[in-house]
Amino acid sequence: MAQDSGTRTLISQAQLQRGPGRAIYWTLLAVVIIGFTLVFLGPLYWMVTGALKSGQEIAQTPPSLFPQDPQWQNYADAWNNLALAKLLFNTFYYAAGAVLFQLVFDTAAAYSLSKLRPVFGNAILGMMLATLMIPAMVLIVPQYVTVIDLPIVHISLLDSPFAIWLPLVANAFNIFLLKRFFDSIPEDLMAAALMDGATPLRTLWSIILPMSRPILGVVSIFAVTAVWKDFLWPKLVMPSPETRTVSVGIYAFAGGTPMNVVIAASVIAAIPTVIIFLIFQRNIMSGLTAGGLKG
Repeated sequence: MAQDSGTRTLISQAQLQRGPGRAIYWTLLAVVIIGFTLVFLGPLYWMVTGALKSGQEIAQTPPSLFPQDPQWQNYADAWNNLALAKLLFNTFYYAAGAVLFQLVFDTAAAYSLSKLRPVFGNAILGMMLATLMIPAMVLIVPQYVTVIDLPIVHISLLDSPFAIWLPLVANAFNIFLLKRFFDSIPEDLMAAALMDGATPLRTLWSIILPMSRPILGVVSIFAVTAVWKDFLWPKLVMPSPETRTVSVGIYAFAGGTPMNVVIAASVIAAIPTVIIFLIFQRNIMSGLTAGGLKG
């Protein structure tokens, strides 16, 4: 280990200046970067190019690296035959509701645990985090039983957006992220607001939330992607063709649709989330790291 200006690294600066050490270091770095790039971008490249291939070309073995005759009509067929406009609208609607519910309830829970400090708050937080260790598949059956016969009111939530929204509200990971960020906000601001006569709700609205835009953006993006990529739960609680999400809709039409058209539909369905990530990637990183700046 070498130390230079308080920074420890596996390879010293002196070794990096020498010919063999420098060549080995940059070679290994290039191999690792290229390897991970191929692993992550390989499936995306296959999906995008597969959507431009004919049915015979996409089924041939070994597969071709580039489309021999790009079939741009596949995207138009996917949009029209699979009713993607309706499926995308449904998914946007469910994602917007999930964002709203999580921002309201998860923020309130995190603010209470961080700043109001209720009795047994740490125990409650610990029990919340313990639920992260439970596999999601284990919760499918009790959640579905609850949805088909909601306790107390005894109504069914099948084909209702609340069947998707309500299970997403109690998100222990998002509550933990928000609490960590709220913990980093100085207590002096809370004390000053209290001296000015601000209520806890007023303090949350006027002080905490404006300072928490990065982490609120992260929670919003997590909520959107959770709805967008989920398949099993929407398939169970949204059986009607009119209420399907885009992932369930593509699967439902896949049986009688050519594979290249299905792949084109998958490309169209993936575009919104990719655009959201590219636009807000800085906000994601700043929001995830801001809660750990308090030392």
